[in-house]
Amino acid sequence: MKIVESSYLAAATSLIWIALYYLPIGGAAFRLALPLPLALLLIRRGVKTGIEGVMVCVVLLTALMGPFRGPLVLFPYGLLSLWLGYCWYKRWNWWLSWSVGVAVGTMGFLVRVFVLSILVGENLWVIITRAGAGLIEKGIDIFNLPFSPDMTQVQLVSLCLVITQEIVYVLCLHALAYWIFPRLKCSMPEPPALLENLISLEPH
Repeated sequence: MKIVESSYLAAATSLIWIALYYLPIGGAAFRLALPLPLALLLIRRGVKTGIEGVMVCVVLLTALMGPFRGPLVLFPYGLLSLWLGYCWYKRWNWWLSWSVGVAVGTMGFLVRVFVLSILVGENLWVIITRAGAGLIEKGIDIFNLPFSPDMTQVQLVSLCLVITQEIVYVLCLHALAYWIFPRLKCSMPEPPALLENLISLEPH
């Protein structure tokens, strides 16, 4: 039963990754779904089985997508599934799983940008830098500031955009798991009192 469940959830994660990579629609939903099957596996079957599930997923995707695109599922989704699954398995506080999850997600995002930049032969960080520069320019226009940002400031704002994205993303993963996993007979640690009003749906 353990082998069947591991294979099934690893295959489900692989299908979601392929859909995220190739389909032009549904990207946000696929990103939210990606870490959850393997996190569920870790909670239900333990740390060793969770790691094996991630390894099976990486091997399967490497066979289907090649040695560069396949392993990219680790950054950050595979690593997040292991970290969050372990935290929920140990029933650790949300603040710990959330904060470290943001760090894992940010580092994974940067690794993915670096590898994809090599694959396409273009620096993809420039796209994020342009978004950061645009945000600064809007702030200057709104508040009419006599300010001209340098490249270091633009890069810092760009990094802050990535971190903000990961803060929202990892919190959404917590909320989805809190709503879904108890229905699959997997208990979740309760959210902190400060977040209870935000996580308003009943898990049971």
